[in-house]
Amino acid sequence: MIPANLVEQAEEYVDSGAFFTDLAAMVSYPTESARPESRVAVKAYLDEVLTPALVDLGCSVTEYPNPDASGGPFLVGTRVESPSLPTLLCYGHADVVDGHAGRWSGGRDPWTLTADGDRWYGRGSADNKGQHLVNLAALRLLLAGQGRLGFNLVFLFESGEEVGSPGLAEFAAANRAMLRADVLIASDGPRLDAATPTLFLGSRGGVDIELDVDLRPNTYHSGNWGGVLRNPATTLAGAIASCVDGHGRVQVPALLPPELPDAVRAALAGVAVANSPGDPVPDEGWGDTGLTAAERLYGWNTLEVLSLGSGDVDNPVNAIPGRARAILQLRYVAGTDVSGAEKAVAEHLAARGYPMVGVRVLRHFPASRTALDDPWVRWAKGTLEQATGGPVALLPNIGGSLPNFVFTDVLGLPTLWLPHSYPGCLQHAPDEHLLGAIAREGVVLAATLFHALGNPSADRPLPARRPA
Repeated sequence: MIPANLVEQAEEYVDSGAFFTDLAAMVSYPTESARPESRVAVKAYLDEVLTPALVDLGCSVTEYPNPDASGGPFLVGTRVESPSLPTLLCYGHADVVDGHAGRWSGGRDPWTLTADGDRWYGRGSADNKGQHLVNLAALRLLLAGQGRLGFNLVFLFESGEEVGSPGLAEFAAANRAMLRADVLIASDGPRLDAATPTLFLGSRGGVDIELDVDLRPNTYHSGNWGGVLRNPATTLAGAIASCVDGHGRVQVPALLPPELPDAVRAALAGVAVANSPGDPVPDEGWGDTGLTAAERLYGWNTLEVLSLGSGDVDNPVNAIPGRARAILQLRYVAGTDVSGAEKAVAEHLAARGYPMVGVRVLRHFPASRTALDDPWVRWAKGTLEQATGGPVALLPNIGGSLPNFVFTDVLGLPTLWLPHSYPGCLQHAPDEHLLGAIAREGVVLAATLFHALGNPSADRPLPARRPA
């Protein structure tokens, strides 16, 4: 069990306001990876915030260029206590999405951490600066309390997760020896809900699919030509409905997983979705009603319309438009073969009378997850439940996406994600916030897991080491 004084120190770090002060300094760096002009802020954040934090952990720290010119640099901190000890790989991302300045309620500045009760508002407060601060703080407290970690540490930061992690897989493949570890423990994404400590093991993937009905360069009067010329907007609406019906049910068999594994079904039994105050209420009859809401969100695929346009909706004219376009996104779980998604959708549409609809895959990020019966999963869940005295939700993956495949598929690691946020945190939107209560509990939970890794016991032994 984690020493009581370590728990007290973790709680005091948050209660004293020190965590808030540290997070405020982090949030003040506008590290927007989608803006090339923000690369100066990203570089400063790596140099002025993360490098000193890793040095304080006794790490040797090196910054590496990205093999992909569209991505930002990587920062790696390494602490080796003994080759005989297990090695932990931690991960975080230094970048954030657009700050949406001027759109935050109450005139808040996205780069100034602002407290309103238990909500701490600021861009990156939840995604991902507050989350990697939790883990850095827990490691620092553990090291200060016992003079050692009890394991070797590799901490990897990237600076382009919000733009698809360009270069991360290539960097990992080229540096397998440096990033070699026994397990990944990292924090990103949300808990199941605000009140429930959660472990998840991976993420759904995504395929963005463009449907383009480009019929003619000009528009034509709807009275003079209506009923004679094919309307691209009407055609597009019909094409979309043939792929995903008006109740959210996917109609293209090739875009669905082969099955819902029994282990996934068992893990999701009793899991409640949208269980935090302020969460939207799931719509009745939406999606595959043969599955529970948790199974649809964490164990199945969904095809969503992200954007849809033709003509000028705000100022319509009496004309048949010449073109209509939509972007659809397939969110999919591990086990789904999406290599032929573009061809499958095109053939599906052609067979239903829509050969004029162009189909193009724009972007793809892979799905992956660690097996639910992996020994590291049992170890982590048991450790956290013993410490909390209550349930810990175990999700096969989150509904969103992370570069988990880099760790499972490229580095061959079991992945344990301990999130320190919740679904209503408004990440990627104005008014993003971190809950102080989750930060407080998060430092304790992270310290608990790290302490158990460095101090295995007879009743909670570590899983077998990864072969050399």
